[in-house]
Amino acid sequence: MTGNVSQKKRIWGWFFFDWASQPYNTLVLTFIFGPYISELMGDGVAAQAAWGYGVGATGILIAILAPILGAIADTSGTRMRWIWIFSVLYVLGSAGLWWTSPDNFNLLTTLVFFAIGMIGMEFATIFTNSMLPGLGRKEEIGKISGNGWAFGYVGGLFALVIMLTLFAESATTGKTFIGLSPALGLDAEAREGTRFVGPLTAIWYAVFMIPFFLWVRDPAPVKAAKGALADAMKGLGRTLRGLPQHRSLFAYLISSMSYRDALNGIYTFGGIYAAGVLEWSVVDTGIFGIIAIISGAIFAWLGGRIDMRFGPKPVITFSIVLLALTTLFITQISRDRVLFLAVDAASSLPDMAYYVVGVIVGALGGVLQSASRTMMVRQANPDRMTEAFGLYALAGKATSFLAPLAIGFTTAMTGSQQWGVAPLVALFAIGLILLIWVKPDPKSGR
Repeated sequence: MTGNVSQKKRIWGWFFFDWASQPYNTLVLTFIFGPYISELMGDGVAAQAAWGYGVGATGILIAILAPILGAIADTSGTRMRWIWIFSVLYVLGSAGLWWTSPDNFNLLTTLVFFAIGMIGMEFATIFTNSMLPGLGRKEEIGKISGNGWAFGYVGGLFALVIMLTLFAESATTGKTFIGLSPALGLDAEAREGTRFVGPLTAIWYAVFMIPFFLWVRDPAPVKAAKGALADAMKGLGRTLRGLPQHRSLFAYLISSMSYRDALNGIYTFGGIYAAGVLEWSVVDTGIFGIIAIISGAIFAWLGGRIDMRFGPKPVITFSIVLLALTTLFITQISRDRVLFLAVDAASSLPDMAYYVVGVIVGALGGVLQSASRTMMVRQANPDRMTEAFGLYALAGKATSFLAPLAIGFTTAMTGSQQWGVAPLVALFAIGLILLIWVKPDPKSGR
């Protein structure tokens, strides 16, 4: 049921989930908290390895539960209830990151809070993504998806600017990007300004999810919950057994499993890489994030229109090729070298090169993710859309623990953060090859 809420309000309410949840990726995963952990550990290689193991372990749990939860939601018609539950986890997990004091730093506790918040974000996303087909006609879905992703990027940008200007302090000066002491009387020596990234992310989500809960309604008919789990598991079993007969969907799930994992690897380790290899501060990484997010918002919006015109498959293919080449470029950037050119330690060329990387990854990352969920709508059974997006989340997480673990292992074995990200290139290549068997629109026979 949609009640008296207009279609336009439903779409805007759905957009607000992207706005509300984006800071977990922007502030926590990539540009503020990750580099802060690297500073606390004082060793970029160790931080990248530890972050890899932590994110990887979380990914295993998400991969196991995602399709099961999606199937339950389709059977019982209770998507909104699950979004509420996982929203609570998001808020609790992100708020708990406040307790990462330099004087009492516990890596395990930090990773547990991080995992709780990440689980909340990822599972809530499964259910909100599954609502996409009901927001417009088939030919409008690409545009709606792109607009939502762009809107989310703008939300992440605003949150990052607030964090950099008012809270995140330099480890050396104790001042924010604009030369202020951390707001709200927070103690710079105890890094309370930077640690406020957790509570800010939690508050941001709680406030901006209000339009979502006011304007979005679950269109699925609500059935009695009794027997929902058994019915869901039977339905999921049938879906999994039937996947090999649906070659396009099967190939797409494995393809997206590979290339989205590679993209998430860039996001997850981009900030830690900059902190460890280029010796950037949290503030430096935050500025880099602003550039990447602006690029991402613009191109996600443009990508949605290109998707609507040409379909998602060409958009996905083009993005994967350029992202693979960009990842290779990343491995050739260090403080004393860019590609095959040796530079002075004081040179700004490595920094400029990494800013270019930020623009490219920001632009193509948003486009790729937006087009990917549009493609999933085309591939999935309309009657079991939440289950399909549960499988989509599984595809995004089944190897998501492998990429971080591979990065962590490769980094530890080689002692090099540059070579540590090399496994991502192989994942992009696998995803590109498997797209050969993906039909642009299998429901219409194409």
